[in-house]
Amino acid sequence: MRRADRLFRIVEYLKARRFAVKAVDLANELEVSTRTIYRDMADLQVSGVPITGEAGVGYMLSSDHVVKPLMFNAEEVDALMLGVQMVKSWGDRALAQSAGQAIDKITSILPESLRQEIENTFLFSKTSEAELPIQIDFTTLRRAIRSKNKLQMSYKDLKEESSERCIRPLCLIFFSPVWLLLGWCEKRNDFRSFRLDRIGQIQVLDLKYKDEPGKRLSDFRRQNAYT
Repeated sequence: MRRADRLFRIVEYLKARRFAVKAVDLANELEVSTRTIYRDMADLQVSGVPITGEAGVGYMLSSDHVVKPLMFNAEEVDALMLGVQMVKSWGDRALAQSAGQAIDKITSILPESLRQEIENTFLFSKTSEAELPIQIDFTTLRRAIRSKNKLQMSYKDLKEESSERCIRPLCLIFFSPVWLLLGWCEKRNDFRSFRLDRIGQIQVLDLKYKDEPGKRLSDFRRQNAYT
């Protein structure tokens, strides 16, 4: 994580909490040393961020440091919290961390009444024993989709027959407890979905693909009335 990003995360983390936060807790959250947190706090205070506290006691952001609140109602807060809980349960580690950061950012600019809705949430999501084991790296898949890198992979179908596929990865779909990778399969010259638990070896190729009419995610969604 870049230092600038870390400083921003510290401010957002403090904004989302009404109590003093210890340096060790921040260090664990950001996966850095407590010494790094002490230096960051000193730098933030020197730069004018109204942080009170000290090493060994804890840190708080002054209540004067406010941003115009977002206008959410209680139902919208419930929807956000359930979504975050599901991402933490079913997504990869990077997504789970990002979900927590997103909630911290939102919480930091909510009015007090809605902050309490988040703190007292009654919506939770946990993994299930029915969850299927996935051997491949979920984060790698997401990044390949975003960067439009082709994938070379081995796949075993429901008949236990193996094949090699080169695909253009388009999106990931969750049908509990199954994750699917949707892509344009160059072997079948058509859209195909692949269960992540049935993908063996996978390689992100240096080859990038360009969007072509008929082979895009938007084409699949239009053909299948997929919203």
